[in-house]
Amino acid sequence: MDSELKEEIPVHEEFILCGGAETQVLKCGPWTDLFNDQSVKRPKLLIFIIPDSNAQEIKDIYGLNGQIEHKLAFLRTHVPKDMKLVLIGHSVGSYFTLQMLKRVPELPVIRAFLLFPTIERMSESPNGRIATPLLCWFRYVLYVTGYLLLKPCPEKIKSLLIRRGLQVMNLENEFSPLNILEPFCLANAAYLGGQEMMEVVKRDDETIREHLCKLTFYYGTIDPWCPKEYYEDIKKDFPEGDIRLCEKNIPHAFIIHFNQEMADMIADSLKDDLSKM
Repeated sequence: MDSELKEEIPVHEEFILCGGAETQVLKCGPWTDLFNDQSVKRPKLLIFIIPDSNAQEIKDIYGLNGQIEHKLAFLRTHVPKDMKLVLIGHSVGSYFTLQMLKRVPELPVIRAFLLFPTIERMSESPNGRIATPLLCWFRYVLYVTGYLLLKPCPEKIKSLLIRRGLQVMNLENEFSPLNILEPFCLANAAYLGGQEMMEVVKRDDETIREHLCKLTFYYGTIDPWCPKEYYEDIKKDFPEGDIRLCEKNIPHAFIIHFNQEMADMIADSLKDDLSKM
């Protein structure tokens, strides 16, 4: 993204309490409070990005069901009911997206993008066969090991490890070191991952069929989380759907090096929908 574009689109970060959990919200564009802003500049559309996770407390918020309810709670408490929505889900965020449509079918969604969607047979995928025993059977060993190694580790050492890792991936100038080496964060990630391996099994064809006209699937050719055969299966079952196969060999973790290519693809795909608003 060039400097001129950065100046045109304001971006700011907030931390809000949502469903009993402190939640990071990145806001891109000229909006802060959608409920109270009734000016002519009030946006007509909100693009809600659901990555790889209200006043009422949500039970088991760091689990699979809790994460779905967390996203719905954000929409209920921070977004007006008549605000048009574009949902963009990546990886298990695609599963969250389908579940949101299933639980609240009246959501005013005009388009939902499911990018490299892990919506079925996660434990049977190449990566899933490796991750399942680690996350489901040896999860507590990971907890203890992470706690013993990382809890006493000085923050300066953690920061150095993160910076070195990002430098190896050529990301040092793009991402700031967050609390990714905190034992609490790693434990929650492993807990959610274990639930994904056990519960994301059968594709929800009923929900897909009900909302097919507003769904866009984007599968990878080199994705070890949802291999090409998953694309072939859903394409055969829903031949009329907007189900695409990547032709650029973009990996599952596209955000690392291919974020601009994915943003361009989504922007081009949205042109028709936006022209009708």
